[in-house]
Order: sequence, then structure tokens, then C-alpha cells
Amino acid sequence: MLHSLGVHTLQLLTQAAACILLFPRFLLTAVMLWLLDFLCIRKKMLTMPTAEEAASASEGPPPDDPPVCVSDSNRMFTLESLKAVWHGQKLDFFKSAHVGSLAPNPEVIQLDGQKRSFQRLAAHFVDIADFLLVYIEEAHPSDGWVSSDAAYNIPKHQCLQDRLRAAQLMREGAPDCPLAVDTMDNASSAAYGAYFERLYIIQEEKVMYQGGRGPEGYKISELRSWLDQYKTRLQSPSTVVIQV
Repeated sequence: MLHSLGVHTLQLLTQAAACILLFPRFLLTAVMLWLLDFLCIRKKMLTMPTAEEAASASEGPPPDDPPVCVSDSNRMFTLESLKAVWHGQKLDFFKSAHVGSLAPNPEVIQLDGQKRSFQRLAAHFVDIADFLLVYIEEAHPSDGWVSSDAAYNIPKHQCLQDRLRAAQLMREGAPDCPLAVDTMDNASSAAYGAYFERLYIIQEEKVMYQGGRGPEGYKISELRSWLDQYKTRLQSPSTVVIQV
């Protein structure tokens, strides 16, 4: 009884300490979201490409890291957005995956599929790396922090079947990269601090590369650079790249 009470008290103290440490970061993000609701500021920082820019970009290979763009119709500072930001920052704070540490191995449900930008990277390094996508909870569900820029209208997952159906949409790309689905307790998202999205490189059960939290920290160019350097050093490595 006393042991259980002590564990519960320790968990409460850990949560309280995390809230104190995270609050300045959360407050800064909240202020940024509020400022981005002023279109004059948003247009300077997050701008959708013009038709001419889109046409010009389509002539060559698309960039690994396209700029973060938000339509004028999207509200950034809302109760749902603040809840999503707080949720993501807490997951990042409590994640167990760190560079140099053993990689967490949470349960996932296997599927197939991939995203286009990730597909190009996987095809380029198929000779030295195995790639895996892990579909987690929706960042912009239709009944949460709604985004008019979202490609699909997906509500919050209420059960595993909801999540599996949503993951099937990723099959629209070429099915060359394995796709797994996080469990409903969000074990992978929590272990890797993946919400909204994140890139990792795992080698011999250790985390070798940890990308920043998406969208602004999601840098496929960094991942490409790491793999390019790795490719020059080794001829037949056994590397696993996980996107969760």
C-alpha cells in the first residue's frame, strides 16, 4: 500500500515538474500561434506558393524539405491547437528515445504504403537501409485542430479499426516501403515523441539520429545527409530508419 502510494506520489511530482519546465516553451508557442492569426505576419512567415512558383518547382525534382505553408483560412490559435501543442510537447519531454540510447521497441500493427517525399529517399538508399513508416494519431483531425490544408478529412481515431482505415490512405503511394500503425495507447508516439511527425535512424538497436518535431523540425535533408555520410563509410550496413 505504502509502495503504491509512493509510486503514485512520484508520478504526480514528475508530472508537476514537467508542467513547470514546459510552460515557458508552451507559452512561447502559444504566442507564436496567436501572432500567426494576423495575416500580415502569416504572409511573411508561412506563405502558400503562387501558381508561378508551383509551376517552376514542378519542372525539377521537388525539394526534400518544402516550406511550411498554411492557408489564410486556417485558425492557428484555438483551444484545440493549444491542446495539440501541449500534448506534443509533453510526449517529446517524456519520450524514451534519445540519440545513443537503446531504441524503444513498442508494438505496432503492420501495413504497407508510404509518403511521396519519403518514397524518394527510400528508393535512393534502398541498398543500405530498411525504411519503415509508422502511422500515429492524426495531427489535424476533422473534429480537433482542423486544417483546410489537410489532404484528407479524418476524425480522431476512436478504435483501432478507425486508425487502420485511415492508414490505408497512405497506400495511394507506391507500396515499396513497409507501413505500420501505432497501437491505440499510442506507445510508439510516446516512446519516440513523434507527434506531429518525426524521423529517426536506428542501427543495431540504438538511436543514431533523431530529427526535430514536425512540421518545422521535420528535415528529410538532414536524414539524407546522414545516410550519404554513412554510405561513404560502410558497404553493407544493417540500418533501420523509422518514421513515426
